[in-house]
Amino acid sequence: MSELSFADHLALWVGAALTFMIFSFLYKDNPFYKFAEHLFVGVSAAYWMVVGFWTTLIPNGIGKVFPEMVSIFLPNLSDTTPNYYFLIPIILGIMMLTRLFGSIGWISRWPMAIIIGFSAGTNLTRYLQSDFIHQVHSSSVPLVVLENGSFAWMATFSNVVLVFGVIAALLYFFFSLEHKGIIGGASKFGIWILMITFGAAFGYTVMARISLLLGRFEFLQKWLQSFLV
Repeated sequence: MSELSFADHLALWVGAALTFMIFSFLYKDNPFYKFAEHLFVGVSAAYWMVVGFWTTLIPNGIGKVFPEMVSIFLPNLSDTTPNYYFLIPIILGIMMLTRLFGSIGWISRWPMAIIIGFSAGTNLTRYLQSDFIHQVHSSSVPLVVLENGSFAWMATFSNVVLVFGVIAALLYFFFSLEHKGIIGGASKFGIWILMITFGAAFGYTVMARISLLLGRFEFLQKWLQSFLV
């Protein structure tokens, strides 16, 4: 194992200490866990504030209106022609900050309304395409699959489950007809489809969290090796 520098040793010990502080919550809530939690939230907020300042506000805001002013800090700024239309989002952003002041906080409702309206309008078409039309297209599959002139029973079974599973799940949310007979049986099958879907999504989430936990264990192993070797 290569010799680690003082900075590397310090980073390992700080990371190990914070990891144990977070793990201490498994015993009970305590000041060490709260310190690590607050430190994580504070550092994350400060980091993303700086990233947002230098990657969004400066190049896309002030850099569009006063490019010569920010060219000293951002020499790779491509467009150096002032575009005064960007004063509109800058003014709206300043109006958002009035929410911090109680007496004029009502001003922030105007830019908030514009943001919500614009986001709702633009996201409607985007989600309609990705969450509705694309799913309808993906669910429109043949019930009988032939490969090289022969019957592909596995692909056929998969398509049958997909098509009837989607129909059954939709029937579960169809309340205009009483869920009896065929409709009731199909809606019960739709419940099973929904539960399997939710279970698979939850299992995928758990596996992702377990991979993060394994990463922490590997880090602690590296920390142990740093002073045992």
